Amino acid sequence: MRTVNAYAATSATEPLVPITIERREVGPKDVLIEIAYAGICHSDIHTVRGEWGPITYPQVVGHEIVGFVREVGSAVTRHRVGDRVGVGCESGSCGECEQCLKGEEVYCLKGNLQTYNGLDPLDGSITQGGYSQAIVVDEDFVLKVPESLDLARVAPLLCAGVTLYSPLKHWKAGPGTKVAVIGMGGLGHVGVKLAHALGAEVTVLSRTLAKQQDGLDLGADHYYATEDPATFEKLAGAFDLILNTVSAGLDYSAYVDLLAVDGTLVILGAPTEPVQVDAMSLIASRRSIAGSANGGIPVTQEMLDFCAEHHILPETELIEASSINEAYERVLASDVRYRFVIDATTIA
Repeated sequence: MRTVNAYAATSATEPLVPITIERREVGPKDVLIEIAYAGICHSDIHTVRGEWGPITYPQVVGHEIVGFVREVGSAVTRHRVGDRVGVGCESGSCGECEQCLKGEEVYCLKGNLQTYNGLDPLDGSITQGGYSQAIVVDEDFVLKVPESLDLARVAPLLCAGVTLYSPLKHWKAGPGTKVAVIGMGGLGHVGVKLAHALGAEVTVLSRTLAKQQDGLDLGADHYYATEDPATFEKLAGAFDLILNTVSAGLDYSAYVDLLAVDGTLVILGAPTEPVQVDAMSLIASRRSIAGSANGGIPVTQEMLDFCAEHHILPETELIEASSINEAYERVLASDVRYRFVIDATTIA
């Protein structure tokens, strides 16, 4: 075992604090990564505050991780010391079920291993995430970060990027399709960039027009305020695909009515209340409501390569580890454009 510095939650109500944690020794298929940067995802906040169920404290979160390979196991073939690499939301799965064999580890039928707050089958420990100096991960769950991507900004792609790219690809967004993105935040702004690069006609649906210029600058063709009832009248039946990136409660029937025939509304931000919709709105135009998690390893690597090819990076604010608690409050206040990234060299 090796000891590294980290920032952890010790309860659902206390600020995150510096601690030391243990990482397992590098096994035959393992990669030791020196973490350079770690993104702050809203999921981190939900988790440490116990909003998604009980967790074991202390807990180190962070599943948007990039850095450098510093050691590899004897059987590792995919990565070498010095490589630029990343780790996302999952760091293990059964590797044997139908979904894993298809490269859809995120939907592992036996349950995947979360990069934090998961139960590691190797030793029964609770996995600890990326707000730390280093991490040890099975090589199959380590992504290659293209050299052209700025390492200081790339980390949020490991969650936000693939969470948007995966449904865009699955529902075949591209030239001739009309895509709407609900929410212009940490997820939504990446979705705008990706949908635009895929060739779709992109519309942002945001509560107000406060971020309209940002949306247009990032690639949106249209931007509408959902607090204006006229928006729903004007856009009725307009979209082939709607991606909902917000977790706040919505009038889903109103948004379903914005779908064209055979259109799909995909839920990405997990709502706390059950989704209710008028069934006739679905039946009359063969519309669908679906959900989507982040993505398996193949599509995550494809996303990183696509972003390198199209020069796509999240809009980020770099912070020191001592500012994590302040950053959490700013995320909750929607006071960030659009993602915080922690400089892991400041974790001491």
